[in-house]
Amino acid sequence: MAGNEAQKIAAGKVVGIYYTLKNAAGEVLDTNRKGGRPLAYLHGAGNLLPGLENALAGKEKNDALAIELAPSEGYGERDPGAVREVPRSSFPAGATIEEGTVFTGRDEQGNTTSVRIAAVQGDVVTVDHNHPLAGETLFFDVTIAGVRDATAEEQAHGHPHGPGGHGGHGGHGGHGEHGRHAH
Repeated sequence: MAGNEAQKIAAGKVVGIYYTLKNAAGEVLDTNRKGGRPLAYLHGAGNLLPGLENALAGKEKNDALAIELAPSEGYGERDPGAVREVPRSSFPAGATIEEGTVFTGRDEQGNTTSVRIAAVQGDVVTVDHNHPLAGETLFFDVTIAGVRDATAEEQAHGHPHGPGGHGGHGGHGGHGEHGRHAH
């Protein structure tokens, strides 16, 4: 790439990062540093949490940073209205219904949504639609592995292709439970 400016993170760049995510207690919640590939994302396309993406803007390959995200910059505050009681019959027959179990389904608009079982009392199941990390301050240790221009196809699709990108729209293995890439 010509010049140093091409290596700075900005909209339209594919960025590869290694990261470790911890909670306020210092527990590792997610990492791709243990033998993993860098997580590739398209900067400016909403592939990462907004607070994380903002903190990475203007950085360069090999920069290492510690980023603290308040709940408002991460998965938001916990919404007490997102916790509801539903009948056990709302779940598939034979499903294991126990505290902590996560079910994935579709909402009224057809969007994929997850719900965590918060409690079970007889035939009444308390479900929590909040993201598991809602209300949490998140601590990221990030190392930038690479920065390049996105292709026209990547720009059109809104995400990177190839190693660390979607590789068939499967994407990064860690974004299932926590939602977006780099939780």
